[in-house]
Amino acid sequence: MEKVLVAGANGKTGREIVELLKGMPNYKPLAMIRNEDQKAYFDLQEVDTVLADLEGDLTQAVKGIDRVIFGAGSGGHTPKEKTIDVDQNGAINLIDQSKKAGVKKLVMLSSMGADKPAEAPLEMQHYQEAKTAADDHLRTSFLNHSIVRPGHLTNGEKTHKITAASHIGHSGKISRKDVAQVLVDCLQPAIAENKTFEILGGDTATELALQKL
Repeated sequence: MEKVLVAGANGKTGREIVELLKGMPNYKPLAMIRNEDQKAYFDLQEVDTVLADLEGDLTQAVKGIDRVIFGAGSGGHTPKEKTIDVDQNGAINLIDQSKKAGVKKLVMLSSMGADKPAEAPLEMQHYQEAKTAADDHLRTSFLNHSIVRPGHLTNGEKTHKITAASHIGHSGKISRKDVAQVLVDCLQPAIAENKTFEILGGDTATELALQKL
């Protein structure tokens, strides 16, 4: 059984990720939380936690970890400084510490449009720029990875069907539950290894869509 660290575990998407991992026989999730009061939720789920901050020392968080999912994100609705702290510097910190710890693969939750931040609405440009910097750092880190760039996230139900491509060519939506499934699927060595791709809701079974990348 491999240990999977989930950064951003207490967020909406993060909780979906942890729930999926909890039900899988080959993975044991470790929820990374920023505040002690977030621990109660995961205690009820019988999921282990580690108290750590993306902006701080992550040595203990990544110790003994096999794979990592970066599921944190400000969504662009926080001040620019905080967005840079979390989505850029926090992600880079986790990438560097994961590499030092010998993590086998890191799956990054990015954002559709991170390849062209200047084309984003003005209020979202700092978020996309932060995602771009983190994605670029991961690609040049020589750490095995998958970079997943979803469209607008919704709280809808899982459809088990997506559209996936390096560039889809249009905007759209996808449920957090489907995104969480993609992130967990990408933990596998043979799935989207060292690839960056976009996802939206679609009509192709998730597993098949990822195999075609």
